[in-house]
Amino acid sequence: MKERVAIIGIGQTKQSYLKPEVNAEEMVNEAVRKAIEDARLSMKDIDAVVSGNIEFLEGHYQADCQFADGFGAWMKPGLAIQTGGCTGGSLVVAGTMLAASGLFNKVLVIGWQKMDATPFTGAINTTREPIYDRHLNVGAAAFLAARGIRYMEETGCPEEIASLSRALVSEGASRNPYTHINRRLTAEEVMKSRVIVWPVRFYHLAPTSCGAAALVLANESEAKKAVKKPVWIKDLVVVHRETSVYRGGAVEVSSSPDAVEKAATTLFKRNGIVNPRKEIDVWETYSPSSWYDMFDMERRHIAEKGQAWRLIEKELTRFDREIPWNPSGGVVCSNPIGASGMLRVLQAALQIRGEAGGHQVPKEVRLAQADAYGGTHWSEFFLLSKYLS
Repeated sequence: MKERVAIIGIGQTKQSYLKPEVNAEEMVNEAVRKAIEDARLSMKDIDAVVSGNIEFLEGHYQADCQFADGFGAWMKPGLAIQTGGCTGGSLVVAGTMLAASGLFNKVLVIGWQKMDATPFTGAINTTREPIYDRHLNVGAAAFLAARGIRYMEETGCPEEIASLSRALVSEGASRNPYTHINRRLTAEEVMKSRVIVWPVRFYHLAPTSCGAAALVLANESEAKKAVKKPVWIKDLVVVHRETSVYRGGAVEVSSSPDAVEKAATTLFKRNGIVNPRKEIDVWETYSPSSWYDMFDMERRHIAEKGQAWRLIEKELTRFDREIPWNPSGGVVCSNPIGASGMLRVLQAALQIRGEAGGHQVPKEVRLAQADAYGGTHWSEFFLLSKYLS
C-alpha cells in the first residue's frame, strides 16, 4: 500500500433487539456523530464515505442514497458495499484501501443493521438454492449444529464446553454497555437454554440485533496529527473459499485449509508471528456460535487440532486471562450483521487505546487480531497495532 493507515475516530450505538425510538438513518447518524467527535473533526474534514449493510434484511434498496444526510455524505465521493455477513469487515478493507491509495486523506466507514425491520431467518433462507435445499434450510443453526457434532466426535470434546465458552465471553459482555446481550451467564444456565438444533442451544447462537458502527480512517500523515493516539492497521488479508454448496444434490469438496485458516496463516506469516497465542494480546473474532470457538482457535493456531476445548476447560479464554477471547462479548452477544465485522475491529481498537472500559483486558495491548466472516466462507483478517513500526 502506498500509505500506512490508522483508525483515528470510533463511534457506535447501543445494540439491542428492537430500536423503535429511531429509524435506520437516525441510528446510523448517532454512530457517525460519535466517530467524528472522537476524531475531533467535522464532516468537512472527511474526504470520502464508505457505507454498507445487508439491504434485503431490511427490505429496501440503495440506503447509501436514502441516508446521505444521516451519513454526512452529501456531495462526497464514496462506495456502498454488501458482502453478506462480512460486510462490516469489507467496509474497513475498502476504507483502508481508499486512504492508502493517496486519493483521500480521511475516510469515514459506516456499517449498520436494523434487524427489527424484517424476520431474519425467512430472509436468509431465500439465499439457498430453491429446488434442492431451500425447504430443508433452517437458517444458520443446522450448519452450526453439524460442525458441533463433528467436533465432538473427532476430539472427544464434551457437550458442556460450548456452554462454558459462552459463559466466559459473557463476563466481558456484562461489562460492555454497548453490547446487546450483556447478561452474565453461567455454563449451567447456557446448558438449560432451549435446544434449537442439537447440540446448539439458544445462548450458543448470535442474536438478531439493531445497531451501527463508524470509524474514521486516515493515512499516515493525517493520523500523526490526530488528537488521540492512532491505532494502526498493520496488515489485512481477504480470502474466499466457498464450500458445501449444493448443486443438484451434490456437495462440493471442502477446501483445506479453509478460508479462516488460510487468512490467519497468511496474516501471521507475513508479519513474522510464529506463536500467535503468545504474541497476539487480544482476539476479536467473528465466531457466530459458541460451537465455533474451538474451530476458530485451532484455525488461528492458538491450539493444536482437537485441543482448543481444553483451553476453554481451563478458562484461559476469559477476558482477564492468558487468551482474551472476544472480551467485548463477541458476535454471540451482539450481531447487527452489517456492522458486526466492523465492531470486531472497533473493539480491538478500543483495547489498544486502553478505552474499552469495564471489559478492558488487564495487560498492555500492543497487537490485536480482528476479523469478519460471511456465510460463503469469505474471511477478512486484520492485524491492529499500537505502534507504527
